Amino acid sequence: MGAQETIASAAPVGIVAKVPLRERIRTRAGRILAYALIVGVSVPIVVMYIWLFMQSISTRVLLGFIPEHITLENWRFLWSEVTIGARTYSSIWPVVINTVLFAGGVTFLVVLVSTLSGFALSRLQFRGRTQLTRLTILLHAFPGVTLLIAIYYILYTIWKIPVIGPIFGLNSIWGVVFVKSALEIPMAAWIVKGFFDDIPWDIEWAAYVDGCSRLQAWRRVILPVIQPGIASVAIFAFLAGWSEFLYLFTFIFEQKNYTLSLYVKQLIGDFKFVDYGLLSAAALFYMIPPLLFFLFTQKSLLRVSFGGVKG
Repeated sequence: MGAQETIASAAPVGIVAKVPLRERIRTRAGRILAYALIVGVSVPIVVMYIWLFMQSISTRVLLGFIPEHITLENWRFLWSEVTIGARTYSSIWPVVINTVLFAGGVTFLVVLVSTLSGFALSRLQFRGRTQLTRLTILLHAFPGVTLLIAIYYILYTIWKIPVIGPIFGLNSIWGVVFVKSALEIPMAAWIVKGFFDDIPWDIEWAAYVDGCSRLQAWRRVILPVIQPGIASVAIFAFLAGWSEFLYLFTFIFEQKNYTLSLYVKQLIGDFKFVDYGLLSAAALFYMIPPLLFFLFTQKSLLRVSFGGVKG
């Protein structure tokens, strides 16, 4: 028994010793090259954020990184009014609320419509289902900038309608929410369809046997199974809404409807008189919510594989 244990414990050492020296050198060189590539790509990004942080807490930085005088004056937009060009913002918090409403509205609509449409494309049999599935991918392929004039005309037409025009038309947060959601839904529906495809029919049939209608089976039985997929779609929709700039810049005119992306654009102005300290602080503040959102939801993303859920 003792001799067998000695042979078993010595076997791995023997196997390692048999690996050719050239193969070990090649493996180590591959690892070193991979780490060097990761560091090389990451360094400019890390340096950029370090500069941004140092610039936001100082009146001046030396050599790009060393703060000369530590101050919170650049963060004054959080508690006092800020004058940007000809416009004065008494407080940034209405802008933050607009941004949260916009990102939250896009997230709610994208999740609601994509889960319903993904379920229909995956489970229901109707004429043209295959063509409609292909069309969802084609719709996402269109660059949004090519639709600006058409979308502007639609929002302008809605804006002239009494009562609902000021709410859902041009120069309205909710009007742009519907536009952004409509452009995000095709890709989200296609992603969610992949999660519905992975659910065995037995689970759905068991719900019908228990007396559930199709809508009840969708809500009570199937949706809990694809929670990681719903979470991933919600995360991407929120980040898309939070970082949206082009449609807001094109369709929003009044300062009361501005979001943080437009606020940062106002700080940049025409690049002639830029307060880089204030701009850096506002940019960092703009990044904090999506960063926290990602940190608290990354477990759901890590459980997702392309077209399904890991066990």
